[in-house]
Amino acid sequence: MKMLHVTIQTEKFNEEIAFYQDIVGLKIVRDMRTIGRNLVFLADNEGDTCIEIIDTPQAEDAGNAYLSVGFQSEDVDAMRDRLVSMGYEATPMISPSPTVKFFFVKDPAGVRVQFM
Repeated sequence: MKMLHVTIQTEKFNEEIAFYQDIVGLKIVRDMRTIGRNLVFLADNEGDTCIEIIDTPQAEDAGNAYLSVGFQSEDVDAMRDRLVSMGYEATPMISPSPTVKFFFVKDPAGVRVQFM
């Protein structure tokens, strides 16, 4: 079975789209705004697992302390430095083994995002 998407409902619709486009590097692969719905799907490529973002004004914080979405970064140290310089609160770098290191930030909707 293939995972299709992870849905984030947020009151920060435009900021959320910008985070996943400008920071993560995803592109909009399906845009329902063209038919009057504030809903977009972002992914690396058409057919990949997507982040679905839905404009939901009453959704104050989509975060859950036990949920995170993870992305591979070409240079995890540079990514952390970039996000900190942009004002995001990043966790300290975590390295459970010599070949693995990662950190977390919260996206505009409050979802924990892991960069490895």
